[in-house]
Amino acid sequence: MSAGSASKRILVTGGCGFLGSNLVRALHRQGHAVRVLDDLSRGHSHRLSDLEGSVEILQGDIRDASTVRRAAQGIHTLFHLAAVNGTRNFYEKPATVLEVGVKGTMNAIEAGVEAGVKEFFFASSSEVYQTPPRIPTDEAVSLVVPDPFNPRYSYGGSKLIGELLLIHLGKNFERAVIFRPHNVFGPDMGWEHVIPQLVVRIQQILSQQRGGRTGTIDLPIQGSGEQSRAFVHVDDFTDGLLLLFEKGRHLNIYNVGTSQMITVSELVEKIGQCLNIKIRVIPGTEAQGGTPRRCPDIRKISELGFKPSLSFDAGLRRVVKWYVNHAHPVDSSQGR
Repeated sequence: MSAGSASKRILVTGGCGFLGSNLVRALHRQGHAVRVLDDLSRGHSHRLSDLEGSVEILQGDIRDASTVRRAAQGIHTLFHLAAVNGTRNFYEKPATVLEVGVKGTMNAIEAGVEAGVKEFFFASSSEVYQTPPRIPTDEAVSLVVPDPFNPRYSYGGSKLIGELLLIHLGKNFERAVIFRPHNVFGPDMGWEHVIPQLVVRIQQILSQQRGGRTGTIDLPIQGSGEQSRAFVHVDDFTDGLLLLFEKGRHLNIYNVGTSQMITVSELVEKIGQCLNIKIRVIPGTEAQGGTPRRCPDIRKISELGFKPSLSFDAGLRRVVKWYVNHAHPVDSSQGR
């Protein structure tokens, strides 16, 4: 029976986050017994409220080794997604980003080895590429930290270290797989990422503008608007993780994303179309350490059968609608 087919006991760290909760739900649908470890500092239990009684949720800090050891008991497969994401956090809380990223990953690996976990899947990030030398970017590109004094690189640096830890300690598992998410978006993704931030700012401008939604609004942004990214909807991303769960090869690294790039200016225009308004982008100063272009080469995971099915425009309409309907976040620091 294939790796992803047999019913297994699975631990998902960060399972109440954006990516984690979607993965938990998908694993549960497949019939697996899922346990979640999350300190709920950025993740939210409401994301799994419909699975109450069906999924075990443990509240605890990934930085506490004893907590992680308890969570790993009796587990066959461990998905490690716990991290402090969100660009604002990289600049404002680099020490916390590094502590959670490095200590948390080391705790998860050591707990997995001690508990006899068979499979370990590590959520890295496209941030490990920083400013990649080629676009699309394949998994073999050299990883660098351009400036250790720039807090922007705290997250990418922690993920780079995490990859090293799993590669060199992963021989203790029957299967250890690294995946690099690339700009995953979807409803309830948090408030710190570019799409929700743009929607919220546009809504704020509209609420302050007399006459409602008439004419064109001006939207100041960071940078020129020519920065480009390749976004993948969370449904397609989760399908990619399930594919890696089934077919991912030991000690291999996989990009998970799409190859369709879009500039920030184009993104703003499309959000305006979703809201039936016209938006004029006002360029501004770009944050130090920003990356002009990022797009994954997904040939490696595509060879396993990965094929994103939801268009960016269709996915964006769903996301914009969700954020318009939830325009007053209780906690603007919530994350993935």
